Order: sequence, then C-alpha cells, then structure tokens
Amino acid sequence: MAKESFEARLKQIGVVPIVTLPDVDVAVPMAEALSEGGVGCAEITLRTPDALRGLAAIRAACPDLLLGAGTVLDVAQVAEAIEAGADFVVAPGTNPEVVAACQERNVPILPGVTTPSEIDFARRLGLRALKFFPAEPLGGARTLRVLSGPFQDVSFVPTGSIVPELLPGYLAVPQVLACGGSWMVDPALLAARDFDRVRKLAAEARAVVDAARAPL
Repeated sequence: MAKESFEARLKQIGVVPIVTLPDVDVAVPMAEALSEGGVGCAEITLRTPDALRGLAAIRAACPDLLLGAGTVLDVAQVAEAIEAGADFVVAPGTNPEVVAACQERNVPILPGVTTPSEIDFARRLGLRALKFFPAEPLGGARTLRVLSGPFQDVSFVPTGSIVPELLPGYLAVPQVLACGGSWMVDPALLAARDFDRVRKLAAEARAVVDAARAPL
C-alpha cells in the first residue's frame, strides 16, 4: 500500500481499534461489527496465540478493512504479519531492523515514539507517520501539540489510555491522523461475544470523528 493512500485512509477513519483477540472465532464477527459501526479499521496485536490466525481470517472475510498487526517486535513477526494479510505494522518502539523489514516490503509502519530525539531518529529512517505512545501517561494531547511544533512534516497516531471523551482533544491537533484505543473492542466485550456493543461503540466513535473534522 502506498504511504499516501495509507495515511489518507487512516485520517478518514480517524480511530484505530486495538484488538487483543481471546480466540480466533471472535475475529470476523468483531471486524464486521466495527465496519458496520463505521470504523473500517482494526489493529490486531500479536499478544495472543490466535492473533495471526485471527488476522488471516479477517483478511479473508473483510478484504476492504484497513488491517494492521500490532505489538510487532522483530523481523520474523513482520514477515508473519504480512503473510497473514496485514496492510500495516505497528510497533511499541522504533526498531531500525523492523522498520527496514517493512520498508523493503513496501508496508507502512507506525513505530512508537515518545521524545523529540525519538521522533528525529524515526525521521532519519525516512518515516513521517509515527505512533505517539503511551499518549495519556505522557501528557496527552497537550504534550503532542507541543511536540508537533518542531516537526511540521510528521503525523501522529496517539495511543495509550485514550478513552472516548478524550478523542476531540486529540483530533483537534492538526498533525493527528487517528487515535488508537481499545475501548471499542474491550477484552471483556469480546469474551462475552457482545458484538452489538462493539458496533454501538464504533458508531459513537465514528460520530465523534465526523464532528471533530467537520468543515467550519
């Protein structure tokens, strides 16, 4: 996927549900509920045994979903995620080997950054879309707005303890592409197979994004 089209899609969607799959059977109905709620995106974290199988199942059932693999820590996981059908990769930090593996395969990566030095390092690797993590413990939208000042050519996907009421503040930062969060796909909801609730929360998030980005 071209970098420009990836970033444009991410900005249009506005939120990235961060999913920790309890089992593979949850994957497709969860993804369908998100899409029906207006959020055509999901990041499947590679933290559970069924993560890659779930990612592949979603890819087969929901070909139009913008699908990411998260918590990618090494080059082997990059290869596994892409083989399973990931459109993009998300990492908690900026590992040059992981970045290079994604760049060699022309797959977008959102590496984690927290400081000006880390942002500068990621820029020197050729990256312009970065994950700001952990967002809330680091000062939230206010910190991100300050960090954005010196780095006018960088966009951010803040992630970490973001809840629905905080979305407007983050989306008001011009360089924010989208916000990552797990509230729409809380593990308890997925374990209970409460896909109606997932759909409702996705629709509410969609409304917040649309309101925040409506023309003045």
